[in-house]
Amino acid sequence: MKHYPLQPMLLVIMLTSCDTHKVSYQHDIAPVLESRCVKCHSSPDGSGYKAIGLKLDTHHGVIKGSIYGPIIIAGDSRHSILNMLVEGRAGKRECMPEQSQQGLNDEQINLFSDWVTQGALKN
Repeated sequence: MKHYPLQPMLLVIMLTSCDTHKVSYQHDIAPVLESRCVKCHSSPDGSGYKAIGLKLDTHHGVIKGSIYGPIIIAGDSRHSILNMLVEGRAGKRECMPEQSQQGLNDEQINLFSDWVTQGALKN
């Protein structure tokens, strides 16, 4: 009988990928941005837009980033600035939404993380 050492590994990969929820920009991410971020990060009057040129009212704006560069590394939520900010890993001074507002809940944070990990698609 032949042994195929990769079979158990493939099974684990297949089972893991079945549990992943496909995050939709349109249905999952845009509504959170609209309710929690666009007030400050839209042009021309938003304070976040005026300060750093970050426009979050469209997918294009999110992907483009700010005057300092992209805020998303598609496929890498751990190193994406957007994720660092909403997760509070950038420090209290840089936390988003601003300290005067309640932060995102765990479900919303996980959606952003999964969306970026899945490629930050416009879907």
